[in-house]
Amino acid sequence: MMPAEYEPHSQCWMGWPERSDNWRENAKHGQAVFAKVAAAISKFECVTISASPDQWANARSQLPPHIRVIEMSMNDSWFRDTGPTIVVKKTKSQSEQRIAGIDWNFNSWGGIEDGCYSDWSHDLLVARKILEIEKIPRFPQSIILEGGSIHVDGEGTCLTTEECLLNCNSNPQLNKEQIEDTLKAYLGVHKIIWLPRGLYGDDDTNGHVDNMCCFARPGVVLLSWTDDETDPHYERAVEAFSVLSNTTDAKGRKLEIVKLHVPGPLYMTEEEASGVSQVGEAKPRLAGTRLAASYVNFYFAKKPSGSCPKHSPITKSCELKVPGRSFSGAEIFTA
Repeated sequence: MMPAEYEPHSQCWMGWPERSDNWRENAKHGQAVFAKVAAAISKFECVTISASPDQWANARSQLPPHIRVIEMSMNDSWFRDTGPTIVVKKTKSQSEQRIAGIDWNFNSWGGIEDGCYSDWSHDLLVARKILEIEKIPRFPQSIILEGGSIHVDGEGTCLTTEECLLNCNSNPQLNKEQIEDTLKAYLGVHKIIWLPRGLYGDDDTNGHVDNMCCFARPGVVLLSWTDDETDPHYERAVEAFSVLSNTTDAKGRKLEIVKLHVPGPLYMTEEEASGVSQVGEAKPRLAGTRLAASYVNFYFAKKPSGSCPKHSPITKSCELKVPGRSFSGAEIFTA
């Protein structure tokens, strides 16, 4: 079974950004943010940073000495999507667990026509390399799926979006029932909750659920929300709220829905867009583009910590619904 993100785990793997056609000013701002996030997580658990051969020394120089930095080629740094999905199985004694990693197929969030870049050959090997380094058994899968497109409660329930998993740019040969069967077989879940769409503006990922909704604990979900009826996200939020309000989880529980108001709206500025190289194969970054800004897409570290901004209403909401956790934040708008 795939454990929930808030369950105990041993470490965190992150990629190191560098491509100038996706990250402005040769990724120096993105690298500073990644280093800040890695350092924050490393206070609670081990962190490994994967950097390309050209960037290894740069990454090493920006990170604390206790963070492991290894050489690994990649096309971009989003390891939640390209890394393995870890699943666990209890042993007969029930006192220990065996783990394995699912190595999903990947096509740059949409393939040649709709993807973020046209060469993802290095990304295809990321999960396999991580599993070999950590000596974890590997389950290869032919279905195209990114880690950010699914979210589980660890008790048999999976959240996802129709916008992403049923998109014709990923698995056009599979219908909804076949995709459900695959998720149930590999993740060990019994119920799939399909939200219609993801966060407005999350075009790169075709509406990943990780920006839209997540489990805070079993039976409680956090939903990206806005009260502004003129905001294009409002319709999506209401759709999701309706689905969540009229379903139960795998244990038969009605869901408690906590609305986390999205920041902004935020848009890419002229300065930011001009800092991204237009010479490359990545999707163009244009000034005025609505950014997929969300407080839902956070990381649960091993010890009590999360990633909402400090001293904000969002922090208070998170801490009330995730007992035993404190929340800290890092601004990532600068990437």
